[in-house]
Formats: sequence, structure tokens, C-alpha cells
Amino acid sequence: MGSVDLDSIIVTNQRRIQSHGGHVLHAMKRSDEGYKGFGEVYFSFVNPLAVKAWKKHQRMTLNLVVPVGTILFVFVDEEGNKREEIIGVERYARLTVPPKVWFGFKGIGKSDNVLMNFADIPHDPNEVIAVSRESIQHDWV
Repeated sequence: MGSVDLDSIIVTNQRRIQSHGGHVLHAMKRSDEGYKGFGEVYFSFVNPLAVKAWKKHQRMTLNLVVPVGTILFVFVDEEGNKREEIIGVERYARLTVPPKVWFGFKGIGKSDNVLMNFADIPHDPNEVIAVSRESIQHDWV
């Protein structure tokens, strides 16, 4: 199959509703652009300055939201072109990432950074490819 264009990654600004006693943060509705179905939702904690890289899903569409902290995402296509996106407290948005895009991320918030993935299929270790951080050159500074 051919490479996926990095322009196919969708950035959707999300609603943050002020509420007495705590904010309400929207993440995904089935009527949203990028919704491909429901497989599972999971959360990952990313320590400050920690880098987790590189993975590529063969079939899974990712819907990434950072409700706590701030995370830098780096996406790489098969030709080596890169795209960076920062989401979190200051820029509350959802990144919809199609299959076949390499990605890694770094916690850039000063304390806890929480990543939520609303995936269209359940995790299957046979559909994801993971390589070492050194396999794809990127300056994470």
C-alpha cells in the first residue's frame, strides 16, 4: 500500500467548558470528523521530557487528546517527511491520525502529561510496528 500524506492528520479544536467545581473537556462524538468507530480508549502517562518513539499502526486510526499537561507529537511518513503538533492545556485539541504514519511523542509539560487515545479498533500487538528511538532521526530537544 502507498504512503499516507501527513496532511491527512486532522487537528480538531476541542471544547473546554468552564464549570463551577471543575472544567468539562470534550474529546470525541460519533458525529465528529475522524470518528471511524470504537475499539478502545486508553490513557498513557508521559513523564516530563520523556520520549516514546517510534510506532506505526497498520489498521488503527488514533484519536489523540491531552487533557492534562502538554505533549509534542512528531509524525513521519514513508518518505521521511515530518510534521510536529503540540497539544495539551494551552491548545486543547484532538489529533486524528490515520494508519501507516510513524509517530513518537515527548512530554513537555512541567508535571504530569496524560495522553488519551480513542482508537477505532482494540489493541492488537500484531497490527503495530515498533522500532527503536534511534531508527528514525529526530532532534527531541
